[in-house]
Amino acid sequence: MAMSDAAWAKHANPWSVYSRVIGGSLVFVALWSPFWIGYWGVLAILAAVLWVRINPRMFAAPKHTDTWATQGVLGERAFMNRAAVPIPMHHRFAASVTSGLAGFFMLIVVAAFLMHDFWLAFTAWHAATLAKLWFCDRMVWLWADMKAATDQYRAWDAADW
Repeated sequence: MAMSDAAWAKHANPWSVYSRVIGGSLVFVALWSPFWIGYWGVLAILAAVLWVRINPRMFAAPKHTDTWATQGVLGERAFMNRAAVPIPMHHRFAASVTSGLAGFFMLIVVAAFLMHDFWLAFTAWHAATLAKLWFCDRMVWLWADMKAATDQYRAWDAADW
């Protein structure tokens, strides 16, 4: 999503994280809506795309970093920066497992959409969401290990956006 530092800081707000989790179910409904309402469903899909785009940018940066959601976002940033600041192998492994599970469930979602099987798609979508939440939890652990690794990470941990 090519977010700037300011957008990442806003996305670290717990309201951004939790509203994206809840909004994920609405995105599913939007994607399924063409099966229910035909071409009008395209409007629901466009609204979902807009939501996914603006959500990380619509909240203020948090004033502190002591929440699970904020630490998960900061861990994700550290994970994405692993080429510049290496992370421990066990964190890379955990991220691969949780992301792999989410990807596997999304493949099932695609197959279910192709078969027009609502309940399979619904179940797999939410299983992918749970795998993503597990990934986020692992990013909290990563952040705990990495927050003192660089001056930049220490500034983020102090909410010095």
